[in-house]
Amino acid sequence: MRKADMVARIADKTGIPKVDVLVTLETFFKEVKNSLTDGEAVFIRGFGSFIVKKRAAKIGRNIKKNVAVEIPEHLIPAFKPAKEFAQSIKDYGKSTTSDDGSDD
Repeated sequence: MRKADMVARIADKTGIPKVDVLVTLETFFKEVKNSLTDGEAVFIRGFGSFIVKKRAAKIGRNIKKNVAVEIPEHLIPAFKPAKEFAQSIKDYGKSTTSDDGSDD
């Protein structure tokens, strides 16, 4: 789903004009980015957390030159789903998988 699809769905379900929904979503994204840039996590109960993770330094490889390259320690944005959200995805996956043994 693209952002435009999300805006259209929210506008249809709430009756709010698409322009207002778009501005709200853009503002939400901007605030999440700003919070993470400032080192502050964003917690949304029942949905999940936007956090900053630290990646350890490691040795990578430049395949074209066949040489080892050191990748320094760095920070990356990450999303950690809430337990209820993760469980609902697991339950959905179980309900869509059919193990009836038929080869139709």
